[in-house]
Amino acid sequence: MKKIASSIFLCFLLTASAQAQKKVSVYLLAQYNSTIYDATKGNNPWGIGPGLQAFFNNKTKFKPTIEFTADTYLEDDKLLRLENGKPVDDLGSMVNLFVGSSYHLKQTIYFSLMAGPSFINGHTYFGAKPSFGFYFSGNQRWTGKLSYINIFNRDKLTKEDFGSMSLAIGLKLF
Repeated sequence: MKKIASSIFLCFLLTASAQAQKKVSVYLLAQYNSTIYDATKGNNPWGIGPGLQAFFNNKTKFKPTIEFTADTYLEDDKLLRLENGKPVDDLGSMVNLFVGSSYHLKQTIYFSLMAGPSFINGHTYFGAKPSFGFYFSGNQRWTGKLSYINIFNRDKLTKEDFGSMSLAIGLKLF
């Protein structure tokens, strides 16, 4: 009888601990970026790349979040753009490390606002990324996200920003 009671108690403990919400949810992202404006838009009209996003779960609707993405811009019209007689660097690739907060309106819908450094061609810029995200189901295994990315003063000569729309899909790793 003691073996049966202790087995049932052990199963209860394992089930209860398995149902507890994890402190961090991490998603592997694949994203597509479409350039809206840039000094060299013809040299980088779109980009693709992977990313990771982590939500730090708590008991409120506001959750701290961090995101790391790396995008490469494959298409190039091969034209040299000049500003005041000096060439403007192509985008080529962009790595972002954004930190911020997300507001989970419902179990399947969230909004986020993140900001942080963006690394382009060996230069560091400040970027911001507001997003609208959703989960495809209540278990939050798959997520989709539509974002606007703005990198401030990307072109040093003209102080023009870089802006793009991003569409991402993510799979929950844990």
